[in-house]
Amino acid sequence: MKILSYNVNGIRAAMRKGFLEWLQQANPDVICLQETKAMKEQVDTEAIEAAGYPYHYWFSAQKKGYSGVAILSKKKPKHVEYGTGIDYMDAEGRNLRADFEGVSIMSLYLPSGTNIQRLDHKLTFMDDFQLYVNELKKFIPNLVISGDYNICHKPIDIHDPVRNKNVSGFLPVEREWLGQFIDSGFIDSFRHFNKDPHQYTWWSYRANARNNNKGWRIDYNMVSEPLQEKLKRAVILPEAKHSDHCPLLVELDL
Repeated sequence: MKILSYNVNGIRAAMRKGFLEWLQQANPDVICLQETKAMKEQVDTEAIEAAGYPYHYWFSAQKKGYSGVAILSKKKPKHVEYGTGIDYMDAEGRNLRADFEGVSIMSLYLPSGTNIQRLDHKLTFMDDFQLYVNELKKFIPNLVISGDYNICHKPIDIHDPVRNKNVSGFLPVEREWLGQFIDSGFIDSFRHFNKDPHQYTWWSYRANARNNNKGWRIDYNMVSEPLQEKLKRAVILPEAKHSDHCPLLVELDL
């Protein structure tokens, strides 16, 4: 099973930039999208179905043009869970899960901490999300949580760890949380296969950052430990340019 995660920074804008043509070539079984910035009725879902994804699920923020996650799939899931049941999370459309035979896949869009209020919100979200996942794994041990975590884990995951040490996304408290999240029973699938530096999933639109590969690795396919033997490969796909992020792939042998 090929699973992709992609923060599209606006699904309608990405579709205008050739997202669906690229998707057909990439040909995943499931793709998790973040930052869709649209209600389902605002999206050309007929074009998505024509591209080979008849099953598509959307969980949008209450605020129009903001946040939002989606899952597109070739096969029909057994069950789809919209949100977490935690009100403030679900109001921003940040969690969507599709359960398949042998694996459940979640699209996650963790908040960014752009200012002090949003940083407090992010830290609360992280703690509540950890508790939610701890409970979820008791019932669903085979879990893939794909998405934009808005955190670089280690210095290897950011182009300039020294200058960014006080910037949200690379704060010690955020990095510590991500390390604890992994230690709670997850595998950072990309790092499981690839230990090389200069591998990023997001670049600022400023200062020609992408062309100079001055990026951050903030998107992950986190795979629960019971699936470790099923891991086949994991790669980042920087050649896809429909967003300021790029997609990443994990492949499971189910």
